[in-house]
Amino acid sequence: MIKIPAGVKGLIFDLDGTIANTMQNHFEAWRVAVKPYGIDFNADLFRSLTGMPRIATIEKLNQLYGTTMNPIEVGNAKAAHFKKSAHLTQEIKVVTDVIRKYHTILPMSVGTGSTKLGAKQSLEITGMDTFFDIVITANDILNPKPHPETFLKCAELMDVEPKDCLVFEDGILGIQAAESVGMGVIDVNDYYKLEFTI
Repeated sequence: MIKIPAGVKGLIFDLDGTIANTMQNHFEAWRVAVKPYGIDFNADLFRSLTGMPRIATIEKLNQLYGTTMNPIEVGNAKAAHFKKSAHLTQEIKVVTDVIRKYHTILPMSVGTGSTKLGAKQSLEITGMDTFFDIVITANDILNPKPHPETFLKCAELMDVEPKDCLVFEDGILGIQAAESVGMGVIDVNDYYKLEFTI
C-alpha cells in the first residue's frame, strides 16, 4: 500500500496511467492516427507528451516534425481507434487501493488531460466513478499540464490549500505541474511499471 504522508489534507489523482491502465491503448491509437503523416510515434515520444490533451498533442507534434496535421481530424481518428479498445481498461490496483482506503476520510479529486467524455468512460469502466464528485478534465481548463491549472482547480473545489495536496501522477508534465505549485507528488511509476509494446 502506498503510504500517505502526515499532514496531507487532500488527494488528487491523474487518470490515464494512474487510476486506469489505458496507456497501451492510447499509445496504439496515437501510432495509428499519426502514421499517415510519417511520424514514428515511439514510447519515448509518448512518455514526453503524456498528460497533454489531444489537440495540444497534435499541435506539439506539428511543431516537432514540421507537419501540418489538422488537430480536429487527427484527434478524431485517434479517439475512434482508442474507443475500440476502451472496454478492456483495467484499474491500477496499487492506486485504486488508496482511493478505496481514503474515500470519505480525505477529500479526493481527479485532474486529467482527458476529455470529459473520455474521463467519464474510464472511471465507469474501472468502477471508480462513484468515488469522485470532483473531476477536472481538458474541457474545464484553458492551460493544460505542465501548467498547474488542472490541479489548482481540483484543490480549490476540494477547499484544500495546494501545499496540503498530494498528487498521484505517472506523466512528466503532470509531475512538473504539481511540483510548480508546491504540491506533494507520488510518482506512480515507482510502484507500477508500464511497458509499451508495438
